[in-house]
Amino acid sequence: MFTDCFLATSSLFAAGIGLELFASLVMGSALGLVGWWFFQIFQVEELQQGDQWRYDISRINELRRVDAMYRLFQPAIQLLAFINRRVFRDSLPEINREIQAAGLSRFWIAEEYLGKAELIALFCSPIYLYVLLEMVGPVGFLFAAAAVALTAWFLRYRLAMRARTRLRLIKRRMPFLLDLLTLLMEAGATFLNALRQAVEEFRGHPVADEFGRVLNDMNMGKTRAEAFAAMRDRLADDEITSIIGSILQGEQLGTPLANIFRTQADVLRLKRTQRAETIAGEAGVNMLLPGILVMISTVLVIIGPFMLNYLKFGWTM
Repeated sequence: MFTDCFLATSSLFAAGIGLELFASLVMGSALGLVGWWFFQIFQVEELQQGDQWRYDISRINELRRVDAMYRLFQPAIQLLAFINRRVFRDSLPEINREIQAAGLSRFWIAEEYLGKAELIALFCSPIYLYVLLEMVGPVGFLFAAAAVALTAWFLRYRLAMRARTRLRLIKRRMPFLLDLLTLLMEAGATFLNALRQAVEEFRGHPVADEFGRVLNDMNMGKTRAEAFAAMRDRLADDEITSIIGSILQGEQLGTPLANIFRTQADVLRLKRTQRAETIAGEAGVNMLLPGILVMISTVLVIIGPFMLNYLKFGWTM
């Protein structure tokens, strides 16, 4: 009997040691794998080109270099991009335009940027689950799923707002850059020298970034018309498209660029004034509802005590 108990105890002890050893090996392997993964990621090794040069490989290499999240979670982002390419096919051109207008890295494509936003929303899901399950119980799963979808939508909306804000900044400063180009060219500078000096003068502003890309395109061999057409397609704004269209038309007709720039600067100022007048005219209508609410609140503050007195004590003479 004692022998059987001893053998059973020894077997259990050996099994316990074996399980602990196995668990330790699994945990050590997992930690080693995670450490190796992070080491490989932060090395930022470039993908190798094949016999023929491929733009997509160079694009991915540059994106891994400039964006840490893409470098960390590239397989997951590319998987989500594969899904987005089929689910949001009609929205991708608009997202791509907003990426360009917002001044983000030109190496992003719409489906991968959308995948990055969705991945951020998924990373927030444990927090939503923890909070909502504590608050509302099992129904919290549905609320957490809705919160994840709302987070992805908010990141998409934030991109649109960022693009709209940057375009507004460009249009606000563009008349001054065109005036400077006009003065420099009338003083005898060539267009390239004038553009280079204007970009240097407005360095750090979105308008300088966009005209700097025009300058880089021309230095890389594009014609003046091709460089401005690329800027038009990149920003895709009605006012900027109209201005660049006038520049391209003047280029075809042989009109001096200084005259075109001066005219377009005046047009931009006129549109800016008209836009300010429109906003001022709408201010009265927009203030109507707040004014009514303030008036109702004032009436309630004045009449409220009398109404409470009547409800409590009745009408007494």
